Amino acid sequence: MLKKIPDPDWGRNVPSTLKAALWRTGLLRLLIAPGRFRAFARQSELGIVLLGAIVGVLAGLVVVAMSAIARLLHQAIFRIEVGERLSSAASLDTTTILIAPIVGGIVLGLIHLVLAYRRKRPMVDPIEANALHGGRLSLTDSIIVCVQNLISNGFGASVGLEAGYTQLSSGFASKIGVAMKLRRGDLRILVGCGAAGAIAAAFNAPLTGAFYAFELIIGSYSIASLTPVIAASLLASSVARLFVPSSFLINAASFGTVIPTDYMPALLLGLLCAGGGILLMTGVSMVEEVSRKSSLPQAIRPALGGIAIGLLALVSPQILSGGHGALHLNLDQDLTIPALGFLLLMKSLASAVSIGSGFRGGLFFASLFLGALLGKIFALTGMWLVPGSVLTPAVYAIIGMSCLAASVIGGPLTMTFLALEVTGDFSITALTLAAVITASLTVRNLFGYSFATWRFHLRGESIRSAHDVGWIRNLTVDKLMRPDVKTATAGVSLAKFRESFPLGSTQRVIIVDDDGKYVGIVLVPEAHSSLVVDTDGGILDLIRFRNSFLLPTMNAKQATRIFEHAESEALAVLSNKIEQQVIGLLTESYTLRRYSEELDKRRREVSGET
Repeated sequence: MLKKIPDPDWGRNVPSTLKAALWRTGLLRLLIAPGRFRAFARQSELGIVLLGAIVGVLAGLVVVAMSAIARLLHQAIFRIEVGERLSSAASLDTTTILIAPIVGGIVLGLIHLVLAYRRKRPMVDPIEANALHGGRLSLTDSIIVCVQNLISNGFGASVGLEAGYTQLSSGFASKIGVAMKLRRGDLRILVGCGAAGAIAAAFNAPLTGAFYAFELIIGSYSIASLTPVIAASLLASSVARLFVPSSFLINAASFGTVIPTDYMPALLLGLLCAGGGILLMTGVSMVEEVSRKSSLPQAIRPALGGIAIGLLALVSPQILSGGHGALHLNLDQDLTIPALGFLLLMKSLASAVSIGSGFRGGLFFASLFLGALLGKIFALTGMWLVPGSVLTPAVYAIIGMSCLAASVIGGPLTMTFLALEVTGDFSITALTLAAVITASLTVRNLFGYSFATWRFHLRGESIRSAHDVGWIRNLTVDKLMRPDVKTATAGVSLAKFRESFPLGSTQRVIIVDDDGKYVGIVLVPEAHSSLVVDTDGGILDLIRFRNSFLLPTMNAKQATRIFEHAESEALAVLSNKIEQQVIGLLTESYTLRRYSEELDKRRREVSGET
């Protein structure tokens, strides 16, 4: 029996044979029934790939739009020519250089005042969203971050646009995923697709974008996430190139031949970049700490930071904005070591002041720029280390760029693939990989954080990556405990206790005082032991775990540690540390079982199993 094909309004002019073919393939049914498409996206790997492709297109458009707006702001505020980069502009008005960052800081301060009355919770970025909230990211917050990033960059603060790119692209991805009611694991992948597309479009580097998502946003690589993330990266890069022609970060036309002895200076450069990255992250944190301890209102801090940025820009205008133009300008020319070192210092100070004082942005491109400068300085000063090497300073600039970015941002493979896509040379990529691994290992052992996770640490969060730990926090003691508990007062006699709780009635009884406050736990088999005699003390000598208890807000992992420390199979759950009213009981075996079940569930989601 043939089924009647619905004829949607938009399809009245479509030939019936075509509609029949579409119906048989299932595409028409998905288009005319949002619920069917939602089910398709949830139940089919192809559905996630299609959503990833859509997100990739959106990410490419986000990068194009934000880049165009930033260029228009630079042209309007600093009066630069069309096609000219702010950080490499030939001539800038000194008054504008000084005033523009201050005005930008005032605008950001006004925005902060408006937001302070409307919202109480902090903004969530893609890493935090995937680590704690299962990929749920507010699109409204993402738009606000995007606007703040554009204002910061547009008025000359020393920040790039990559933070805005990834935030808004991931925000769109999260919104689509929530609308499709995706599972937690799939939503996290889709958020990764947004970030991957943003980075791929920004640098014309699909592999870099993809591994940025795997290492920094999703927190792991799996077959299930490979196809949608790669699709998003390729499409985003292609869409961006339709509007903006391709341009590499470094014009490195000739590299020279890599020889085995080149690895020693490359590893030394990796160590040097690790130290530079730690200093940069520490510098940003110090500026933020000074701002907080100054007791100045948060709305005023960006304007004060703008004064410092304006003064630095009077000395070196190349510190303005992200630094794309300055990167090309300084690496394409033969500059002296003092000139490169001076720019390295000025850009580092400007980036630390910009972010530390409250301008919105990240250190992605700043770390690339600073690393390239450091690499070129190393090449000019350390060529005596490898007398027979024919590598150009541009090669060490690429290595330094990747190493410092890996030290600050994280993602060693991300930055290695960036070197590959910039050079197209596998021997230089292998050299870069060795240096990047050295830098990453050094930072992890000496510092322990990337820039994003370091800022989480300063806020009191224990996030070290985008691995999904939010489910652990949701698996709390109040959701696991048993509320029906047996209690007795501390003054009861042993005989009365044995009468009230005979053997086999329960394993343990929670003891409370006359006010209902927790005292400890008595094991029923121990109370019925023939070795225990009734005394004037009653059951007081049998009470155990007086100082060991759980709170309802603790998660399963925290509860497990307390069980191990107390060496108890079960503990009482108290309302809080002050009142200490007994509200439940939790056993170690049940906690471990529920924890293992949830852990296995997350592993299956990551591996793509159903």
